[in-house]
Amino acid sequence: MIQTDFQKNSEIFSLLFEGISEGIIVVDDTQHVVEVNSATETMFGYTKEELLGKHLDILIPKNYRPNHHKHVDKFIEKSEKRQMGHGRDLYGLKKNGDIFPVEAGLNPFQFEGKRYVMSLISDITERQTQKHEIEELNKNLERKIEQRTEELKFTIQELQHLNSKLESEIQKRKQAEAKTKQALQKEIELNELKTKFLSLVSHEFKTPLSGILTSSTLAKKYTQTEQQDKREKHLNTIKNKVHYLTGILNDFLSIERLESGKVTYKFEEFSLITLVNEVIYNANVTLKDGQEIIYPQNLEDKSLKQDKHVLELVLFNLLSNAIKYSSEDTTIHFEVDCSGPNMIKFKIRDEGMGIPKNDQKHIFERYFRAENALNNQGTGIGLNIAKVHLENLNGSICFESKEGVGTTFYIEIPKVHE
Repeated sequence: MIQTDFQKNSEIFSLLFEGISEGIIVVDDTQHVVEVNSATETMFGYTKEELLGKHLDILIPKNYRPNHHKHVDKFIEKSEKRQMGHGRDLYGLKKNGDIFPVEAGLNPFQFEGKRYVMSLISDITERQTQKHEIEELNKNLERKIEQRTEELKFTIQELQHLNSKLESEIQKRKQAEAKTKQALQKEIELNELKTKFLSLVSHEFKTPLSGILTSSTLAKKYTQTEQQDKREKHLNTIKNKVHYLTGILNDFLSIERLESGKVTYKFEEFSLITLVNEVIYNANVTLKDGQEIIYPQNLEDKSLKQDKHVLELVLFNLLSNAIKYSSEDTTIHFEVDCSGPNMIKFKIRDEGMGIPKNDQKHIFERYFRAENALNNQGTGIGLNIAKVHLENLNGSICFESKEGVGTTFYIEIPKVHE
């Protein structure tokens, strides 16, 4: 039936095909030949009658046929014009058994509701021969260049040998100078770090300790029952200050473990809801007057396998910062997204002072504090610790912030640590 359709239009196809110097082969969607031109007959050594109705395999070398079937089938499915091969060498098989290199362009079309592919075939035997000749000439040229290069290398080696003692002496002197400068720079940095650390510890411990002393002294004065609310206020102050000092000590211990490489992670299965409830409960203790944490109340419980303590530490640190750098009567938003297949995401957004644009690139550096936060208590190490822990657990942390508007932190970490 396919041959009959083309035979009805044989004059049109002959007029189109015979005016083209390349070989033309038209196959149907089963890869059977339905039309060829005279250039194809000359190229492959078959007559048109010998090819019509035959499978395209008759023109393809035997060891190339399996892959060729797959490529043509995929091409028919996609039905888009393209060059065949894409960097692979293609070969044709003549009637007399000779194999020769070809180039083929594939062009899909439809005729009377049926799909066909027209191939434009070029015999590139002469081109390949010229290519091989050029490659051989290039190889000979490269061999001559290599020979000359070796001669030059030998000459250069002799010159280098004459100067080797001098260069060795210069190199040793440079290395000694570099080591001296490096040691001096490390000593300077260490002294600066010690000074900054001592100043930080002195300030950060002095203020809360002073508050604890004052509150404990005042609490003793309120002995009457009707003064219970005043006594509780000072007791809460003491509790908050102690909680703050405990957090600082934990941060310093974390830095020491991270720097010494002694940190070990304990991976265990735990409930997502339990984690969130514990973090929110601990953060609520530090809320200022009128502040509120909005968090998912009907969160779908998921089982996580991570270091629960570290993850709780990171989330609490970010919530504490949101509370600390936000004024009274503001809202902190805590969101959880566990819809992904492998990762769980946390989002903490506040309505606080925000981070100045010029300071944002330094925010994860150890001991760094933003310019507008210098009057607030803080060590500048919490975010650095959080970032290092998350990266060790194959997680990540990033943020968005606008000064005077607020800050949003994004955390992403695997649900199950591999």
